[in-house]
Amino acid sequence: MKYTNFTIIFLMFLSVFCVAQDSLKTVVAEPGDGILSLLRKQGVDPYEAYDEFITLNHHDLRDSVHLVAGKIYVLPRIKLDTVGIVDSLQVQSKEIKKIESVSYDIFGEKHKTVIAKSERLKGNVYYLVSGHGGPDPGAMGVYAGKTISEDEYAYDITLRLAKELIAHGAMVYIIIQDKNDGIRDDFVLEIDHDEVAYMNKTIPLNQVDRLKQRVDIVNNLYKENRGKYQRLIVTHVDSRSEGQNIDVFFYHHEHSKNGKKLAESIHKTFDAKYKKYQPNRSYAGTFEDRTSLYLVKKTHPAMTFIEIGNIRNAKDQIRIVDPDNRQALAKWISEGVLLDFEEK
Repeated sequence: MKYTNFTIIFLMFLSVFCVAQDSLKTVVAEPGDGILSLLRKQGVDPYEAYDEFITLNHHDLRDSVHLVAGKIYVLPRIKLDTVGIVDSLQVQSKEIKKIESVSYDIFGEKHKTVIAKSERLKGNVYYLVSGHGGPDPGAMGVYAGKTISEDEYAYDITLRLAKELIAHGAMVYIIIQDKNDGIRDDFVLEIDHDEVAYMNKTIPLNQVDRLKQRVDIVNNLYKENRGKYQRLIVTHVDSRSEGQNIDVFFYHHEHSKNGKKLAESIHKTFDAKYKKYQPNRSYAGTFEDRTSLYLVKKTHPAMTFIEIGNIRNAKDQIRIVDPDNRQALAKWISEGVLLDFEEK
């Protein structure tokens, strides 16, 4: 497999790996099994094998990431032989030959390996902005007696989405970063305030200054990447009354035809997933223009602004706090992104 322009932009180093897969065997999922626990019981490193397992078994997974008790699943055994290279990630065009996986430290030790799936987004540029961060934790809720915050969950979903897009050959800019967190598989994500903006910029305390900083970063990068296919995805978690259960919904700029198409494509994907995996429950999420939002109004790339759910509502919290659900959200968004690009 050949990959070119397979680059993510942030201030770290990368290592490149080649993947060789041992002989495959199958296993039957038992009641209560999740992907991670099933892999552990089979003596496989669950974080090393997670992406490959999903690739091999995606047709037999509920909500794209949940096992079905009694089904037979193919079990990968992965060996990674390190090929050491160190290169500046400011270089945005580098040919990598015979590569099936690449390691990115920003995803954390357990999730840093990205297994190549395709080149369907090769040459495309995506800017990912997770809501709030730094001095502003965003919306707050309580789960299992502990305080949880919007910025931690929006960031985790954003990292998972970045990993999905990179696996399809995209160039991804993560605009808000936390070098200590990475992708986390906990229900309660500990709150911290050490996030920074792209290029290690301190996030301002003032709200307008924070938003302006993000707009300036995205718009400057947009100019640098002029001529390329570029899109922006902003991820937030909403806060409403505890009794209000909401579905994932999307905003776009009222005058952006491409932004509307991006939001509509992801919305269409979510609607299809609900019909497949939850046929007795209709999907009530919407996509609509909301140019009053600062990032929607001021940023230059075609974009969608995503609200994942209500952090104060018990039903929505399960969508947010369950790491398998966060993975499903990221995967569904990425499938919507693929639909947006490929559906003319």
